[in-house]
This record gives sequence, structure tokens and C-alpha cells, in this order.
Amino acid sequence: MPLQNRVQPTGEIIAHPARGQFMGNRGILHDSEQRLGKARWRHKAWVTCVLSFKGRHRALMRPHNYTELFFLDEAVAFAAGHRPCGECRRADYNQFRAAAEVTTPIAAYDAILHAQRAVPRRYEQVRYTADIAELPDGVFILSETGAAHLLWEDKMLPYTPSGYGQPIHRPARGTVTVLTPAPMVQVLQAGYKVQVAQP
Repeated sequence: MPLQNRVQPTGEIIAHPARGQFMGNRGILHDSEQRLGKARWRHKAWVTCVLSFKGRHRALMRPHNYTELFFLDEAVAFAAGHRPCGECRRADYNQFRAAAEVTTPIAAYDAILHAQRAVPRRYEQVRYTADIAELPDGVFILSETGAAHLLWEDKMLPYTPSGYGQPIHRPARGTVTVLTPAPMVQVLQAGYKVQVAQP
């Protein structure tokens, strides 16, 4: 039975057999039975890591160790509020810092990002509205049906935990609900290119 460790662009963490392209960390969220509690983070340094690094191996959801979270791709990780790890993704981390214009310790940026991605004590995703014409590629929005879609070139890609569905036309204008936190949208607008699973 799959563990509850697959993060969605809506911020939910579900049980799903697919693992995706990236792993993430928010601290210890599980108990000794590998079950998630109510909390959805224990610190503000939410990172996205590669699945393989220097031959390290981890048993998933070990007691007293951080909860390994997984994402379909980096666009999903961005929507969930995760930035690149400074150790295993150093080049991406440096590009991210440059695009975000971070000149202070990263902890200060993490605090700013956290305030715009999560509702304290309610463990909910912060969402907002914007004109779709002003949003860059790599941003997740909710469609009129309430489903998560990735904006990519002139299309909207419907999200599923296993991958993207058949692309649909992206309207030129219109107000939409944005899932990707505003600071991450700004990073994408500054030129950072997220890694996206093959549409």
C-alpha cells in the first residue's frame, strides 16, 4: 500500500504509487506507523531534492527522521511552495537565488515565502487571483472545474499524480485562481526554468 507522501499542486499530500521526479522535506510529519499527523510542516525551509545524490540511500518514513515527500516535477514542487535544495541541487539553487534576488541568508527568504504559501494552524495553501495573461509558464492554476492545470506555452495541462493529461487551449485573458505562491511566480517571471514532466 502506498505511503501518504505524494504532494499535489493544491498542497494536499496523498497516497499514490507514483513517486515522481523530485523529493522534498518539511520536517518530521509522520509517526512510528508511517502515518501523517495533522501537521504539514515543522520548519520553513521547504526544499526540493534530486532522487539520487552521492549514493545515499534512505528508508522511507523512518522513526524520528524527516518525512520524504515526492513531486511529479519541479512545477508541482513550486506550486506546493518548495524551492531547490542548496546541497544536492546547488546549480539550480544558485539560479533560484539570483532570480529571486536573494542577497540575505536563505532563511529570511524562506520566512517571506512561507507567509505567502501556507495558512498557519490551518495547514492550507494560500491562493490568490490574477489575470492569466500575466502568468508565466510553469505556474499552476485552478480551472473553472476546480482542477489543477499547469500553464505551459499556449496550453493548459491538466494535472494527475501520474502525469499530465491532454493539453487544452490557454485563454488569452481572464481572472484565474493561482496555486503557485506569488514569490515563486516572480522567480519564474525573472527567468528561472522549472523542470516539467514530459507533457
